Amino acid sequence: MNFLDLLRAGHTDFVLNDTAFSYMRGHALPATLIARLAAQPDTAFTDQSAWQAHLERLGFAGLTTAPDPVQIATESLPRHRPGSDLGSIQAHDFLRNAVVLSDDAGQFAVGRHALCWVHAERLAHKLDTFTDLHRAAQQQVRKLIWNFYADLKTYRANPNKRRCPVLRTRFDRIFRRRTGFVTLDRLLARLHANKTEQLMVLERPETPLHTNGSENDIRCQVTRRKLSAGTRSDAGRDCRDAFLGLAKTCTKLGVAFWDYLGSRLRIPGHRIIPNLPGLVRCRGQPA
Repeated sequence: MNFLDLLRAGHTDFVLNDTAFSYMRGHALPATLIARLAAQPDTAFTDQSAWQAHLERLGFAGLTTAPDPVQIATESLPRHRPGSDLGSIQAHDFLRNAVVLSDDAGQFAVGRHALCWVHAERLAHKLDTFTDLHRAAQQQVRKLIWNFYADLKTYRANPNKRRCPVLRTRFDRIFRRRTGFVTLDRLLARLHANKTEQLMVLERPETPLHTNGSENDIRCQVTRRKLSAGTRSDAGRDCRDAFLGLAKTCTKLGVAFWDYLGSRLRIPGHRIIPNLPGLVRCRGQPA
């Protein structure tokens, strides 16, 4: 199950609506192909097969242009975010007010979006410096960013809307500055262009400032991939992801994974472990 499948909460339909077409236009799908889709009376499809058949009837499957029209219009690769998938999420009225926090990878730029401050600062940290001027400018900017980050953490713990204009102005002062280090100045301008996403916490204080939590959850999978490459089949990938999710959920709930497996497989002598959804609901209840 990939990111968009999870957001669809089990629904398998594909829906073409304004959200889907907006995504396609933003990802350079030719206007003639968008018009071809929009001209059809069918806008909802029960599953992947029905949607693929529709694309084949319209001649999408035989096209060899770049970007791949099928990849833009639908989900064929896990790393691509499909326009019709996003349309399905909107059509079911899911996550209208959700904020998606990411490291600025394109596939996560869906809905209301916030960006990780650790990844933003890392770009400045990783810049190659060649002179004392470069190094001094880099260290000064990094210090300003981390001080600003500390104040955002304080705001997040005790939100005060009167502080928002001050913090926004301070953001501008940091990321509009010119240091004389051309590469750093270009980076600052790029980060300033993401002002809305970087400062989402001012509007939604519950938004985390970094992605460390989710990245730690998948670190073991990334380590395994580095050592032994990927899985040999889609079924293997699905099994890996499913068991990784179960193991991580058990750990967060304080349940030994072997006890959970023993209970599910009804091994004699093993503890009886309730279903994980029930444990999650109990953990989420106020004390």
